[in-house]
Amino acid sequence: MVNVEFERGKKVIPGGVNSPVRAFRSVGGDPILMARGEGAHLIDVHANAYIDYVMAWGPHLLGHSHPEIVKAAAATLERGQIFGAATVDEIEFAKEIVRLVPTIEKVRLVNSGTEAAMSAVRVARAFTKRAKLVKFSGCYHGHADGFLIDAGSGALSLGVPSSPGVPAEIAALTLNAEYNDMASVAELFAAHGRDIAAVIVEPVAGNMGCVLPQGGFLSGLRDITRQHGALLIFDEVITGFRLGPGGAQQYFGIKPDLTCLGKILGGGFPIGAYGGRADIMALVAPEGPVYQAGTLAGGCLVVAAGLAMLKLIGEPGLYEKLEARTNRLVEGLAEGAAAAGVPVTINHIASMLTVFFTAGPVFNHADARRCDVRRFATFFHAMLAGGVYLPPSAFECWFVSAAHTDAVLDRTIAAAGEAFRAVAEAHGD
Repeated sequence: MVNVEFERGKKVIPGGVNSPVRAFRSVGGDPILMARGEGAHLIDVHANAYIDYVMAWGPHLLGHSHPEIVKAAAATLERGQIFGAATVDEIEFAKEIVRLVPTIEKVRLVNSGTEAAMSAVRVARAFTKRAKLVKFSGCYHGHADGFLIDAGSGALSLGVPSSPGVPAEIAALTLNAEYNDMASVAELFAAHGRDIAAVIVEPVAGNMGCVLPQGGFLSGLRDITRQHGALLIFDEVITGFRLGPGGAQQYFGIKPDLTCLGKILGGGFPIGAYGGRADIMALVAPEGPVYQAGTLAGGCLVVAAGLAMLKLIGEPGLYEKLEARTNRLVEGLAEGAAAAGVPVTINHIASMLTVFFTAGPVFNHADARRCDVRRFATFFHAMLAGGVYLPPSAFECWFVSAAHTDAVLDRTIAAAGEAFRAVAEAHGD
C-alpha cells in the first residue's frame, strides 16, 4: 500500500525525511509518521501505538512528554520565545552542568551535538596550536566536515572523505584509529604525535550500536594524550546524564580535557554544549580569540526544559531503576533469541543496549559490521507488527526510559520472542 503522506514528503524534503536513518532505507519499507509521544509510547498519525526504544535517539531518559518538563517549557513560553540577550536562567543552567559533570569548569551552550563537537575541536586546535585530530572508526560526532571521514588502508593512513562535499584537504587532518585498539592509537601518535591536537571519542560508542570500552582503553587514551601534549575530548552527547548524573567520565573515572553534551541535557529540546578546563575554555570568545556564536544558543525555552530535566535526574534511585529494567529486558531478549535458535550478541550498559545479529563479541566497528542486517530487518518489521518501535538500523542504540514499566517490558519481551521465531523461519535457523 502506498504511503500517501510520505510520498508527499519526498516531493519537498530530500528522501522525505530530515535525518537519513528515519527513512527506513536499511530495513526496507516506508517510515511511519508519528503524531505524538506519551511516556514509553509513540502514536502514529493513524492512532496506532508503539512501545518506543528510539526515545528521540536518546533525549527522553524519563519518557515522552514528562509533565514537569512540559510545564516548565509552557510557563517559559508565556514570557517569550527567544531574547537574543543574556538571562539569569542560562547562568543557573550552566552552574548546574558544572556541578554535575566532574571535569567541566566552564561551559558554552550551543544548539546541537554537531556544533558542540565542532567547537570543542576548534578550541583544542587553538590551545595546542596543532591541526590534526584522531577519531575512531564507527564513532559519530556530527556532520561537520572533519568528522565525516572513513579509515584508509591502514592505521597510519590519513582519512578520506566519506561524503561528497568534504574537501580532501580537510579530510587529511583527520586520522582514524580502531575503537578499543590502543595499538592503532599508538601508531598514529608515533607517526604524527607533534601534529595531533586532540583525540575525540565516544566513551561508550553509540553510533555503531552500543559498544563498550574494554579494560584500559579509556585510561590508555588519557595517558597517551598527556604524554604527547594533546587534549582528550569525550563526546558525551549520548552518554551524558544517561550513565549517571556525571556521565561516562564519572562512571569510568576518567578525566577528559573537554566534554561535549546534548540530547538529555535539553529535556527533549534541541541543545548542545561543550566545556572543560577553565584555562582551555578561556580561549572562547568573548573571553578569548576563538570565535563561536549562535543566535539561538541558550534560548529560554530549552534552558527551562533543561533545568527541569537536570532537577529530575536527581530523583533517588532513578539510575538503579533504569539499569534494573534494562537488565530485565536484555535477559528476556537473550532468552527469546536462544529459544528460537537465533545467534545474537547483546551489548548493554546502564539504559543503553543493542541486539547485534552475530554470534561473536562486538568490540569495534569491524565486529559490528559482521552483523546480519537482513536478519535485523526481519526482526525490526516483526517487532513493528507486534507494536514495538526500534531504531530502523542494525547499528543504533536502543534506549530504555523511566517510563518503560515492567508491564511494558513484558510486552516487549513477548513480542521479541515472536520476532526471533520469525527470523528463524525466514532465514533457516
